[in-house]
Amino acid sequence: MHLIQQIFFIICAGVAIYLFAKKVGSIRRNILLGRDEDLNDNPGARWKNMTLLALGQKKMFKKPVPALLHIAVYVGFIIINAEVAEIILDGILGKHRLFAPFLGPVYGYLIGFFEILAVLVLVSCAIFLIRRNILHVRRLWMKELNGWPKSDANYILITEIVLMSLLLTMNAADQILQARGVEHYLATSPFWVSSHLTGLFDGMSTGALIALERTCWWLHIVGILAFLNYLPYSKHFHIILAFPNAYYTRLIPQGEMKNMKDIQNEVLYMMQPELAPPPAEGAPAQHRFGAKDVQDLSWKNLLDAYSCTECGRCTSSCPANLTGKALSPRKIMMDTRDRLEEVGRNIDKNKEFQDDGKSLVHDYITVEELRACTTCNACVEACPVGIEPLSIINQLRRYLVMEESNSPQEWNLMFSNIENNMAPWKFSPDERDRWAEEMGAS
Repeated sequence: MHLIQQIFFIICAGVAIYLFAKKVGSIRRNILLGRDEDLNDNPGARWKNMTLLALGQKKMFKKPVPALLHIAVYVGFIIINAEVAEIILDGILGKHRLFAPFLGPVYGYLIGFFEILAVLVLVSCAIFLIRRNILHVRRLWMKELNGWPKSDANYILITEIVLMSLLLTMNAADQILQARGVEHYLATSPFWVSSHLTGLFDGMSTGALIALERTCWWLHIVGILAFLNYLPYSKHFHIILAFPNAYYTRLIPQGEMKNMKDIQNEVLYMMQPELAPPPAEGAPAQHRFGAKDVQDLSWKNLLDAYSCTECGRCTSSCPANLTGKALSPRKIMMDTRDRLEEVGRNIDKNKEFQDDGKSLVHDYITVEELRACTTCNACVEACPVGIEPLSIINQLRRYLVMEESNSPQEWNLMFSNIENNMAPWKFSPDERDRWAEEMGAS
C-alpha cells in the first residue's frame, strides 16, 4: 500500500513540475519576443534594488497596514513551504516526519514557528478578502478588474486560507495520534497552535484520525502542486518575477526619456547637412519609430507586464485617472500582458507569429488613454516592484505621432513650429530677440 502511494506521489509531483516548467518556458519565450535592451550595468546597484524592492518590499510600506499584512502572507507562505521539502521527501520515501528523529526537540519548535506563521497568513488573507469584497477599497474595485482579475485575487486568497487550515488540522490530528502511540507517528514536543486544537478531534476513533491526517496531508501537498501550476496563469506570478524585475529596473533618473538615435540623426542632418553620410553608408532603421505591438517593446517592458501585481497603486497615484480620464496605468500593464499572451498562443498554434490583424495600440489600448498621460512618473514611483508603465505609454505615443501622424491639432502646431522655427512658438529665429529691442526702446 505504501509503495502504491509513493508511486502515485512521484507521478503527481513529476507531472506538476513538468507542466510548471513548460509554462515558465513559454513565458520566457514571450518575454524574449521584445527588442533587446542592455540592463547589465552597475550590478551593485541592481542587487541593492532587488534586496530593497523585492525582498524587503520597501515601497509597500508607503501604506503601512496593507504592507504589514502583505509581508505576513509573503514571509509566512515562503517559510511555511520550507516544510514542503520534508513532505516531498516523506512522499517519495514513504516516511512520516522524516526530519523529526534528527532534529529532536528542535523539530517541535520549528513546526510551532511554522504554525504561528500559518495563523498570520490565514488572518491576513481573511482581512484582504474583506478589504476586496466588503470594504470595496477603490483601487481594488475598478472596472479593469471586473471578471477574471477580481476572481483571480479571491481564488488565491481562499486557496491560501484552505492550505493553512489543512496544515493546522493535519498537525492537530498528528498530535492526538502521537499521544495514542500509533505506529509511524513519532512523538514530538507539542506544536504551538495545533496542540490547542486537539480538543476538536479527541472524540474521533484512531482510524478516523488517521484518515483525517492522511487526507489533510494529501490535500495540502496536492494543493501546493496545483498552486504552483496556477501561478504562471495568475497575477501572483509576481511572487517569482518580482526579483528579476527589481534587479533589471532601469537606473536612469525617473522622467529621463530614452531618445531615438535615428530621429536625433535626422534632426542633426537637417540642421547640418554636411554631417549626413552618403546614401550608400546610411543604414535604414531596423524597427518602427515607437511601438505598435508587443514585439516593438523591449524585453524589459514585457517582463514588467508579467511582473504586474495588479495592486493598483500606480492607478491610485495617477492624476489623469483621479480626474476622471480614461487612463489607468494598471490597465496598460494588464493589456500588454494579455496581448503578449495572445501573441504567444498564435506562435504556439502556427509555429511562428501570423498576422492576426490586431495590435497593442488601438485594439487593446486606446488613443484616448495614451493622450491622457501627463508623463509625471507618479505610476513609476508608486510601483512596489519597479514597473514602468510610462515607458510603454511613451513608446506607443511615439508610434501614433511618428508613424500614423495621429496627434491633436495643438500638438501638430507645436511640431510644425519646432520644425520650421526651432521653437514651440510661431516666431521665426530672426524675430526671437525683438522683445529685447522693444524693452531697450522703452
